[in-house]
Amino acid sequence: MQIAKFTATESTIRHKGFVKAIKKASLTVNIVSQSACSTCHAQGACSVSDFQDKEIEVTEYKGNYKIGDEVTILFKQSKGFTALTWGYVVPFFVVLSTLIIALEVTGDELKSGLLSLFILVPYYITLYFFRHLLKKVLKFELEENAE
Repeated sequence: MQIAKFTATESTIRHKGFVKAIKKASLTVNIVSQSACSTCHAQGACSVSDFQDKEIEVTEYKGNYKIGDEVTILFKQSKGFTALTWGYVVPFFVVLSTLIIALEVTGDELKSGLLSLFILVPYYITLYFFRHLLKKVLKFELEENAE
């Protein structure tokens, strides 16, 4: 089995993968990501090297594919920054601002800290309920091969 390699061209990330499942309106593609450590000559002596098996759903594609076909997945780098923003940057500022406001209002560090961490629960629940909108913005594309 060939390991998927990461390449970036014109701010597009490409990953090789294999079709794992075919649904009515989507393909499930299996890609294998490897860390930089996994190609190191000392990986046998180190426990850091790893491989990650990921499944990606592609909703818009042309052509006929069958299970096991090798395909190339495309993802725009700018969409990756959007995902990073919604997943990490916005929650960081939500926690920080909640901590500052709660500390000013209550004066109690323990309550303020717990409240600022608890505020992440409704944030991520909201993201979960709006995941269908995020899927439209952060969608993966399939590189169509002319055969």
